[in-house]
Amino acid sequence: MALREIRPRTPGTRNMSVANYEKTIEKKPEKSLLHILKNNAGRNSYGRITVRHRGGRCKRYYRIIDFKRDKDKMPAKVVSFQYDPNRSSIIALLEYSDGEKRYIIAPLELKIGDTVVSGQDSDIKSGNSLKIFNIPVGTMIYNIELHPGRGGQFVRSAGSTAQLMAKEGKYAQIKLPSGEVRMIALDCKATIGQVGNVDHANIKIGKAGRKRHMGFRPSVRGVVMNPNDHPHGGGEGKSPIGKPGPVTPWGVPTLGYKTRNKKKKSSKFIIKGRKKSN
Repeated sequence: MALREIRPRTPGTRNMSVANYEKTIEKKPEKSLLHILKNNAGRNSYGRITVRHRGGRCKRYYRIIDFKRDKDKMPAKVVSFQYDPNRSSIIALLEYSDGEKRYIIAPLELKIGDTVVSGQDSDIKSGNSLKIFNIPVGTMIYNIELHPGRGGQFVRSAGSTAQLMAKEGKYAQIKLPSGEVRMIALDCKATIGQVGNVDHANIKIGKAGRKRHMGFRPSVRGVVMNPNDHPHGGGEGKSPIGKPGPVTPWGVPTLGYKTRNKKKKSSKFIIKGRKKSN
């Protein structure tokens, strides 16, 4: 998707850009695939805030996405592409030969009128879904299952793709977008191609109000808080973080501190760790 620069009629729109969906996106979603999405504003069932800086977004529906792709050997025609407010990727509306309609995450090369299919005899073509056992080594894939039959959990955001590096025994080695090389069972399904809407990473929000519409509330630096609100707070004037080092409001070290449990069972499936951020 191309980006469209906003004409700077106000200071907030001076550096704003939006994705240009006008030509390819259908505005009305499929009613049978909509579900009411409740806005909890970061609160749990007790009403306590468990995720900070959330709330106040526009009302939206959840689009039911087919992550499992379990209708094997039944061709489906791409009817339209649609915007999904719940994810960064574009979704495609499929109509199967039996009349059923489903949403999938749209790959980069898919077009309206194309036919996609899932199952072990499927062609290695963008949008087709099959088990990793049937995918050739070196193929770019997305929407990867972590456990067979559970549905795609990996590599679903806009522009992301993974590469099938090798197959050995019951497992395949897959290089994820983070740089991590992980072992995944050959019985797990994946979709061929790369997730579309590659330009999503280049969108400039432009103003604070647009971020509020998305459901994000302001976040305040710990340094400017009081001592009873944050470990970095207090002091006269501008004060540094201090001797304990950068920590979260609850005292856990941050900015590079690893919080992954060393005894986590799934660590044995990680062959190479992800890239370290600067």
